[in-house]
Amino acid sequence: KNRKKMGRGKSIDPRDVKSKENAKMQLKRNIGYFDGVSFIIGSIVGAGIFVSPTGVLKHSLLNVGIALTIWTASGLVSLMGSLCYAELGTALPFSGGEYSHIKRGLGSLPAFVFIWTSTFTKPASNAARALLFAEYATQPFYGICPAPEALKKCLALAVLWSLGILNGCSVKMAAWVQTVFTLLKMMALSVIAVGGIVLLAGGRKESLARFEDAFSSEIPNASQVAEAFFQGLYAYGGWWSLNYMAEEMKNPSRNIPLTVMTAVPAVIVFYLLVNISYLIVLTPKEIVSSVAVAVTWADRVIPSVAWIIPVSVAVSIFGALNSSMFTLGRLSYAGSQSGHLPVLISMLNVHSCTPAPAMIFSTTIASIFIIPSDLIMLTNYFGFSAWLMIGLTCASLIVLRYREPHLHRPYKVFLPVPFVMVAMSFFLVLAPIVWSPNLQYVYAFLFMLGSLIVYLPFIHFKLHFAFLDKITCHLQLLLEVAPADGSAESKCE
Repeated sequence: KNRKKMGRGKSIDPRDVKSKENAKMQLKRNIGYFDGVSFIIGSIVGAGIFVSPTGVLKHSLLNVGIALTIWTASGLVSLMGSLCYAELGTALPFSGGEYSHIKRGLGSLPAFVFIWTSTFTKPASNAARALLFAEYATQPFYGICPAPEALKKCLALAVLWSLGILNGCSVKMAAWVQTVFTLLKMMALSVIAVGGIVLLAGGRKESLARFEDAFSSEIPNASQVAEAFFQGLYAYGGWWSLNYMAEEMKNPSRNIPLTVMTAVPAVIVFYLLVNISYLIVLTPKEIVSSVAVAVTWADRVIPSVAWIIPVSVAVSIFGALNSSMFTLGRLSYAGSQSGHLPVLISMLNVHSCTPAPAMIFSTTIASIFIIPSDLIMLTNYFGFSAWLMIGLTCASLIVLRYREPHLHRPYKVFLPVPFVMVAMSFFLVLAPIVWSPNLQYVYAFLFMLGSLIVYLPFIHFKLHFAFLDKITCHLQLLLEVAPADGSAESKCE
């Protein structure tokens, strides 16, 4: 069939056909520098900076100077982490992000624990984003009345599957959508930032006084500073997303570090300017008491077009969801390539060379979380697991430096930086458990340890059921997918 299609009746050497097929069946390097910047910024900037940047200020006891310092420090920690990831991404430019690096540095079992946990937490996070998008998208049509839950869930499912299909069909289109929505959300942030600068330049006395006496308020204690720091780091979450698409980056040895050094500092600058703008217009007490501080800011500064902000929140959530869907598909794809997930998930669509089965797999799990949305609340207790995996990833960097000193590293981070990140990661893992002990944390740990029940028989001892091959065969034909790079034989051959 392939020979007829390609040769239109002419005789073709089977070796040529095979070489062409092999050349096609792999992820393509379609993501450039600007696409990478859009993905990182789009992953970091979600609804938080628009809706509720109050956590840092609240735990700083309304001390403006300390709050802005914590925003800066949180950004610098995120930048250090992203530079560690840049070294790993350039030395090991494979899909899968932390999963691929942990597997190379620490072994198969820690990597499996990571993908086991992520298969639960990351789709739940996507489900939460989709529901939040539905909340903001439907509310303008209902005024002060709450929108029906069934409508919000249907819209959330529609958004999830629309983005899942988009990412499963075309990487270029997904990157284009990400770039457009990132530009839109940065335009909205620019409106807030520039508006604050203009007002500050106008010399409002009460606004200037807040910054002249920035550190004059009550000084928070160490635990309160740590809580504020948690909030700041949460707002910068997503800086690790670029490594999930390293295999699809054009010239990764150059573009990965360059993209990181552009995107993360840009977000730091915008976050500071936006927070300063909020403080120019609103008092610290008003910010802490506001449900959606950006909306309150718009009502004060641009009341005639204040509707821009709720729309911007929905746009921001949509862009962050698109980026998260993209990276989660690559995580599933990488896990399947290593034998930690069913083999079908590592196959690529024969027409678009995209990991369509991986996108279907991750989107289906996210959809399950939307239906009984109370399940999403359980993932709050897995927040520590994200920093645990960041710590293990940075530890992998240190291990590889000493175990594989001759590994080609186009970019090398200053070695003390990963040590600092490892120490900080384990502090961020233990601190909430020590300060706020809760039985749910025990359940979260037990769930992570439960991965051993699956790992030992199916991964370590390679237990296999023959009927799964038949299911794989039928799904492979239905979805029109084939193994990538000829690394695995088709079950239908």
